[in-house]
Amino acid sequence: MKPRLTVLTLAVDDLERAVRFYRDGLGLPTQGIIGTEFEHGAVAFFDLQHGVKLALWPRNSLAHDTGLPAGAPSSTECSLGHNVASKQDVDAVMDQARQAGARIVKPAGNTFWGGYAGYFADPDGHLWEVVWNPQFVPEE
Repeated sequence: MKPRLTVLTLAVDDLERAVRFYRDGLGLPTQGIIGTEFEHGAVAFFDLQHGVKLALWPRNSLAHDTGLPAGAPSSTECSLGHNVASKQDVDAVMDQARQAGARIVKPAGNTFWGGYAGYFADPDGHLWEVVWNPQFVPEE
């Protein structure tokens, strides 16, 4: 397997609410919900960096497609990291997420390893870490 990630799919309970959060609240680009003509087909894709896509798909559709029973979501199963260029950028993204309807799980602050980070949960409980790491500053 090549170390390549092309689509990250988040299972959501309310697709329209999730699209509003990511598109309108966080400003991620999307063409909106597509695939509504298919049973279990409604999905929204958001463009991230380097061709990576974030997909939002109803939880029951993901369960149907995999053949697995839909389980209770847990915020501690996985976190998504959003690296930024400064402490001020961490604060700005955390504030933007809060204004968009995110629940602030852990306010931004200095980390034990010399960085600065905070956590928020989207409306479906997916956990995002917003982080400035002086050893891993992203190219803008």
